[in-house]
Amino acid sequence: MKNYEFIFNQFQAEFGDRGVDTITPEEILSFLTKLTDGTKQTTKRNRYSSLKAFFNFIINSIDPNIKNPCDTPILRKIFKDRKPPPWPIIEKELIDELIFKTVNPRNRIMLELMARGGMRIGEVLKIRSIDIQGRKITLPDPKSGKESELVFIPQKVADRLKEYIKDKGIEPYQRIFPITYNAARVMVNKAGKLVGIYLRPHDLRRFCATYASRAGTPIEIVSKIILRHAHLSTTQRYLGKISDIEALKWIENLYG
Repeated sequence: MKNYEFIFNQFQAEFGDRGVDTITPEEILSFLTKLTDGTKQTTKRNRYSSLKAFFNFIINSIDPNIKNPCDTPILRKIFKDRKPPPWPIIEKELIDELIFKTVNPRNRIMLELMARGGMRIGEVLKIRSIDIQGRKITLPDPKSGKESELVFIPQKVADRLKEYIKDKGIEPYQRIFPITYNAARVMVNKAGKLVGIYLRPHDLRRFCATYASRAGTPIEIVSKIILRHAHLSTTQRYLGKISDIEALKWIENLYG
């Protein structure tokens, strides 16, 4: 709401005495250039999209004959989203090393749940003792909007998690890891520094998917079971870019 309020206060000041059908693409370009000067490309895109949506609302609700002055090739090009850089592929040996070097039992288990179970950091922070059943973790109220989802974890991780719950005397409806999201991010970042890399929580989930895919796990399993995505296209964005060396290695494994 604050974003819309800022944009349309500026728009009102600039064009308040004009009919919307008289505003030209050139004037919109000049307005948006001043409004977004010095901001990131994401901010530029968001402000452009808000203004474009405003004109579309007028066209759809009031006058279908009005032409949207935001909908021109030059404006779409200037205010388009930049293609994000490819996510780095973290090798399994490096993930194993940083987990091994993490001596705090709580932190190590949290790292493993993300790197071995593909869990989001927010999901890790929400789980309770009652949600653990052997090698399965039930996620109530998951991000997908479903009533619940299942996470499957390796036996060794399940054993360590069970032992941790027992040692800490965690009650069934208590959170196993009662720390803040920011504290968890700091913990993950420090774990990365142990092996000399910049690490974010979602990098571990992405590693889990990429490693499973590289190990020959069917894409349907990676998508539906490990990442719990609704669409395969979402999963494909998670998987790291394949280098020429890796491509040749797989071809050799298949046909060599």
